[in-house]
Amino acid sequence: MRLNVLGSGSTGNAVLICAGETRVLVDAGMSAKETVRRLAMVGEDAARLDGVIVTHEHGDHAGGLRVLLKSIECPVYISPETRDAYIRERTHGAPSDEPRRRADALRNRTEEISSSRDFRIGEIDFHPFTVPHDAVDNFGFTLTYQGIKVATVMDLGHMTTLVSERLRGCAAIIIESNHSRDMLKACEFYPWELKQRILSRTGHLSNEDIAVWLRDDFDGTAAHVVLAHMSQRANNPHVAKLSAEIALQERGMLFQTTTRITLSHPKEPTPWIEI
Repeated sequence: MRLNVLGSGSTGNAVLICAGETRVLVDAGMSAKETVRRLAMVGEDAARLDGVIVTHEHGDHAGGLRVLLKSIECPVYISPETRDAYIRERTHGAPSDEPRRRADALRNRTEEISSSRDFRIGEIDFHPFTVPHDAVDNFGFTLTYQGIKVATVMDLGHMTTLVSERLRGCAAIIIESNHSRDMLKACEFYPWELKQRILSRTGHLSNEDIAVWLRDDFDGTAAHVVLAHMSQRANNPHVAKLSAEIALQERGMLFQTTTRITLSHPKEPTPWIEI
């Protein structure tokens, strides 16, 4: 199994998962042109995708979907609630008939899923679970292939017991480390209303949240933890990575781990993570 975060941040999110002959794109938040370009950068062809999973309707996770569907033939795995919200989602600068265009693009192209029901794409089994975020049916998931378990979970305001439990036993985890709380509070580009939303229990995880999880709840199994969805204005990649690495060092002697912390980037793919 191989994983690649093609891009992650407020400007767009997309993750590629390859297992056996199956290739799945998780979210399509970048432009279609950029998604196809980054797939080519890592040696993959968009035409070979077996499915696109949409975790929720927000533009940085689904904004490039409609145009991307012109370049691919695979189905879109999306819940009915997310599909309806995606069609209605307002996009700055979009033409007034964008909802109709989105509905037309999805017609006869979707496979219905839900945040509480397992599903399968090709050789990969997906196990979704609800996460707390201000979207209609947002979910993270674990996936399994030949006994290997990995997880991807972004856009959640706090670590629930369910999320912590689902992340146990994973060989690799992609998880957001969106902001530094102090940097967010001091950020002059964000209005206070946006800061409140990000800091809320249905907003985004902070570096501090990830540090607490890694120190106190992480089981130490994963060889790779990829920090994703980092704010370009309210975070610093080096601070996020250092915070996570210090948290791993602070674990008790009996719970030491060799986990490697990797950073994702908004403007380029990560190196392949081989599992």
